[in-house]
Amino acid sequence: MVRVEFFHDVLCAWCYALSPRVRRLAKEHPEVQIVHRCFALAPTPEAIVAIFGSKERGKREILNHWRAANANDDQHRINADLMASRPFDYPYSMPGLLACKAAEVQGGQAAHWDMFDRVQRAHLTECVNIADFDVLRCCAEEVGLDVHRWEEDYHSARVRQLVQADLDRAQALGVTAVPTLVAEGRFALVGAQPYERLEAWLRAVESRTGTGADRAADD
Repeated sequence: MVRVEFFHDVLCAWCYALSPRVRRLAKEHPEVQIVHRCFALAPTPEAIVAIFGSKERGKREILNHWRAANANDDQHRINADLMASRPFDYPYSMPGLLACKAAEVQGGQAAHWDMFDRVQRAHLTECVNIADFDVLRCCAEEVGLDVHRWEEDYHSARVRQLVQADLDRAQALGVTAVPTLVAEGRFALVGAQPYERLEAWLRAVESRTGTGADRAADD
């Protein structure tokens, strides 16, 4: 078994492009175990101003990243022009991260992944405000979570601590950008790489660690 930690942020357009490829990797290589890790590009409402100088400049520059990521995305699902027309401030990370971690508490890694993908679709394709709790609640309902339990977990100290643990894990591993994949706590792959590059990286990890399908079958 190869343990791959997938560091991502709900805000990250490049993560949106990569997630379907990682799903394919996990499906085609059952020896791969994906562990989802939160990463906060803009943890607070003030972060965009701190990074870019103003909310307006931040949104413009971020949407340029969206356009570049859309060219990378296999299905070109990212709608920068629609987001540019929206009147709300560009969202910040923490509400969406808490939403995904609350899903994980209820349904494990699969639920985290489903919630992450749904929140990203809301953000990058539908271009609704994922800092709005009602939007996140609708996402939780659509992926089949027990919404009452999800709400309780979302607001709990435990879920906030679990998000912080992921952020601490990123720091401990030296993760400074997303998306980043880290295999066996040692081998990192950064960026929205094409599927063929993911497979080549996995083979290299398996070769160096002696892990993989053959070993898993022998255990």
